Amino acid sequence: MPANRLPDVFLSEMRMDDATLREALAIANIPTLIPVLVQLTGDERWLEERYRPTRNRGLGDNATGGLPEEAQQEIRDAAFSAIAAWRDGHPPARPTPSEAELLRMLSFTMGEDVAPEYGPMIAAELGLGPQPAPWPQTRAGFKVLVIGAGISGLALGVRLTRAQIDHEIIEREDEVGGTWYVNRYPGCGVDTPSALYSFAWEPWPWSKHFALRDELHAYLAGLADRHGLRERISFATEVVAADWDEGAQEWVVTLRPRGGGPTEVRRASVLISGTGVLSRPRWPDIPGLETFAGPLVHPAQWPDGLDLTGKRVGIIGNGATSMQVVPAIADEVASLTIFQRSPQWAAPFEYFHTEVPEPARRLSMECGPYRSWYRLRTAWTFNDRLHATLQKDPQWPHPERAVNAVNDGFREFFTRYMEEQLAGRPDLLAKALPTYPPYGKRILLDNGWFRTLTRDHVDLVTEPIERIDPGAVVTAGGDAHELDVLICATGFDALRFLAPIEIRGRDGVSLREYWGPDDASAYLGTTVPGFPNLFICYGPNTQGGHGGSIVGTNEAIADYIMDVLRQMLEQDLGAASIREEVYRAYTAEVDDRHERMIWTHPGMTTYYRNPAGRVVVPSPWRVVDFWAMTRHADLEEFETEPLAARAEGAA
Repeated sequence: MPANRLPDVFLSEMRMDDATLREALAIANIPTLIPVLVQLTGDERWLEERYRPTRNRGLGDNATGGLPEEAQQEIRDAAFSAIAAWRDGHPPARPTPSEAELLRMLSFTMGEDVAPEYGPMIAAELGLGPQPAPWPQTRAGFKVLVIGAGISGLALGVRLTRAQIDHEIIEREDEVGGTWYVNRYPGCGVDTPSALYSFAWEPWPWSKHFALRDELHAYLAGLADRHGLRERISFATEVVAADWDEGAQEWVVTLRPRGGGPTEVRRASVLISGTGVLSRPRWPDIPGLETFAGPLVHPAQWPDGLDLTGKRVGIIGNGATSMQVVPAIADEVASLTIFQRSPQWAAPFEYFHTEVPEPARRLSMECGPYRSWYRLRTAWTFNDRLHATLQKDPQWPHPERAVNAVNDGFREFFTRYMEEQLAGRPDLLAKALPTYPPYGKRILLDNGWFRTLTRDHVDLVTEPIERIDPGAVVTAGGDAHELDVLICATGFDALRFLAPIEIRGRDGVSLREYWGPDDASAYLGTTVPGFPNLFICYGPNTQGGHGGSIVGTNEAIADYIMDVLRQMLEQDLGAASIREEVYRAYTAEVDDRHERMIWTHPGMTTYYRNPAGRVVVPSPWRVVDFWAMTRHADLEEFETEPLAARAEGAA
């Protein structure tokens, strides 16, 4: 970074008057204020033992840092003076700390050591990393087509716009937002903190610590508006197929209006999928499902105006979606019957639906250093702290209940929590308490689920479903549970990446044939040999099973893709596809690392794995490892072709 350039976090326009600033600091996160003070004042006394916060426990933000009130007030008073001075034009004393200094500050404010390998990622988050080189001039005819206007597509759209690359985004729905447009069921929200489930370069005054669907969609819709992306989006349009034209070095993409109609063709130099995996509903394969006479609903297709008041409602499934829906509708219905296939571990959710006070929202929006350090602290809590605890310990003597000693401690903690929540209901505890190791399936956050189970009109059924009749769900023991409405919270089609698009690469090879029906793999989850200039966001083995934010993962992948495009333009290349040997070696390493992790523990069943047992969905890497892998694309790992003469003059 040039010495005369301030990091972006110091370029916020702060308009808070003194009274409002004091009001905000009275409720601000104390550990976050400490590194802000160090940067603004340069005074390292704030890193002395007297002000050291306790280590974060659980998923909260440790708002007071466990410090005595006297020390907290000292920090608030000093923060007022420093932030007010910065607001009034006083330059920060230490705007560009070294990586070692950043590590020291984050370690101090988290109450635990942060490893050196996190230094570059922290610096980049604060805008202190190496600045990218100016983009090369694009060439005539070079066009990128992006499938999907969800988080991935929008992140790419912003980057492509800034690079002045001709592009178009194809979106099958009528609006941007992806999963946050499609999913509208009661209680729909995110289980990643709002501060992390957003782009660092696109702040938002989040009203809740964990945002609900409507605000998430508003954020993405506003992003599209502010960056002028809508004029690049073709709405209500589906991508049917894409075929690689070897001679022209282009993708020939077949489109049609959603719901049917005549097709049309687009040509693009580069094709990028941002389709995601949490929008295609998966219906249960249960005899008689189609005969149910009342409303039959999948949460991903929640009908407008569905009235559950006084209705007998059944819900199949007890995963993440069901845990959101059930507490949200419990007060409306006459009765609620939950059909559970297997119990789930759930962690306490300290900030469930907790509002962010208005002064704190303003402080976060207007004070860039505060916003960035709060985000950094949140990221440390939700990113990689858990990763080491999900590794199998071959010497651990109790693999039937845990994969290592720390994992067994989690089991004891979650068990105590469930016992507290279900106190006086041993019948429910027997049904709801899992026997498999915690985190063996996606860990859930308790948003009132266990308390809802104890209500008189709520029934938890663990007998397998035998069939569905027009007015009832019949279980294996012959019990008929009479219902007016049936909700199938049975998840999404998460294994068939890019489905149902038919993609054919070199020599007409189909991507579906190359992968098989449910065994997708890709180098960095992003690129596949034999499919030049095709890139995938949120591809196989990229979901953060141990933590992190899919927003951050998608940003890392978008940066990697953009680096490939940069080098293609700089070197006048027409095609680039990952080498087969690079892809195979990477896939083997992913599989090997998963064999050491909890998701391949014997007896585990999870949507993370395909029918053959291979882990397809989550990443085995720490967030910091994947971030480092995607900083730069090595074109030596690709088969590249110079721009063909006929492609050079193509329209």
